[in-house]
Amino acid sequence: MQWDQIVEKVAPYVVKIETPNGHGTGFLYTYSGSGGLVGIATAAHVVEHADEWQEPIRIKNYKCEDSIFVKESERVIYTDSRNDSAVILFAKPDKFNFPESLIPLLPIEKPISLGCEVGWLGFPGIEPHTMCFFTGSISSRRTARNDYLIDGVAINGVSGGPVVYSTEADGVSIVGVMSAYHVNRIRGDALPGLSIAQDVSHFHSIIKHMKSIDEARKKKEEDEKAKQKGDEKID
Repeated sequence: MQWDQIVEKVAPYVVKIETPNGHGTGFLYTYSGSGGLVGIATAAHVVEHADEWQEPIRIKNYKCEDSIFVKESERVIYTDSRNDSAVILFAKPDKFNFPESLIPLLPIEKPISLGCEVGWLGFPGIEPHTMCFFTGSISSRRTARNDYLIDGVAINGVSGGPVVYSTEADGVSIVGVMSAYHVNRIRGDALPGLSIAQDVSHFHSIIKHMKSIDEARKKKEEDEKAKQKGDEKID
């Protein structure tokens, strides 16, 4: 597929995420088993503050024509700060008319090879009301950090946007979320650098078995308690 065809396919899944402190990008990546809940993937730093302070967030479709407010009581956010990944779980909105079929996540055991071209979508801060497309090549895979370095531009506001890849055999798949831009300051000036995209490892294990917000919140509390006990053992 050509990039224009890929963008046309992926765009209906992309959303803009606004918080009281700024905005980022996200995308529909899964439904709950019953289909009543949706999971929006994004970068953790886009929603961490709103989650911690129980602030509402506003989610807009890719055309920024329709939006919904999601209060703290109406959602559950699963964050993985170490991998800068997050999932927002809430009731499926009627007005967005999300596609019924999903774009598959790249299997963890099949990482993208160096040199492959990928693209990403998001709402850059310099043009916050317009979804924009970017492209670049995989420069490196950092297995220990669960991320990719990409020879391409990432701008504030694009964080959380889907990074996509396509082959003739498998079609379009999501390989990660845009996380950051690593500026080259070796000589003191801000020179072209590398984008950082987290892989989809955090998203493979979230919400597929969950049927309600209450169940999801309970599971999150259990996970946080288990993590806290683990941290106490390490200390």
